[in-house]
Amino acid sequence: MKPHILITAGDPLGIGPEIIAKALAVQRTRAAADFTVIGDTRALKKAGFKSGLIPVDAAGLDLNKRGPCACAGLASFKAVKLALKLLKKGAFDALVTAPISKESWHLAGVRHTGHTELFRDETGLEPLMAFILGPVRAALVTEHLALKHIPGKIKKDLVMAKTFLFSDALKRTGIARPRVILTALNPHAGDGGLLGMEEIWVLKPAIAHLRKKGLRVAGPAPTDAAWAAHLKGLADGILCLYHDQALGPLKLLPGAGRAVHWTWGLPFIRTSPAHGTAFDIAGQGIADPSSMTEALLFAAKLAMKKG
Repeated sequence: MKPHILITAGDPLGIGPEIIAKALAVQRTRAAADFTVIGDTRALKKAGFKSGLIPVDAAGLDLNKRGPCACAGLASFKAVKLALKLLKKGAFDALVTAPISKESWHLAGVRHTGHTELFRDETGLEPLMAFILGPVRAALVTEHLALKHIPGKIKKDLVMAKTFLFSDALKRTGIARPRVILTALNPHAGDGGLLGMEEIWVLKPAIAHLRKKGLRVAGPAPTDAAWAAHLKGLADGILCLYHDQALGPLKLLPGAGRAVHWTWGLPFIRTSPAHGTAFDIAGQGIADPSSMTEALLFAAKLAMKKG
């Protein structure tokens, strides 16, 4: 029996409706699961979406304009909130979310800065943001934070919690004893404290504790060295301390357009494309659905394993 996957259409003025319509037109996608979409009716129909819709209409939306706006933000937020209710009822096996605009959520008065932050608040759990691209597996200790706030967030307990989550996520993909490499915060891993003390005071003690617990963890390594080790196969996953340590290198890799964002540690399976709303090309019919297609297929694969 095929899993039943729920999709939220993201910002109706972004490329979400288009990449959903294109991804669901692919035979191998349709063969993997049954899909239901929550989103703005007009935006989805304009993009070519045909069936399986739960409407959350954006009142007053002008589909000829592109960019952040309150009505689009409210519609995309309501879609995710409805999805959470349906998932709690057990009506679906997984959730795939198309990109939302954080600015639009802010304009709509939503206090959350994104999906992950909303899920954390709704579930009371600390999830892990991970990214999958073939054999490449990267994850984050912190998510959407200004750089000036990151040092204060890097605590031993958080680093350990995220490493445990990442190790469990890697096991879910079939790796029995995952090897994780942790990036450093400062250049040259702090140069013995000359460029920062976080490696000495936080990261090394966290790694030592994790090793005592039986986890295979290396580091803290400078970002370039950590990525080189992962790409050479010396580590099964790279755990990065902040957003751009992971996403910058990931998006420079061959085939980066197929990368999938995977949120692990929630009561439900959640994946998404590893890109944003792309307002600059929305509505032109030129958006690449590869990441959405892979997100749908990966969610179906995880759901089948769960079953």
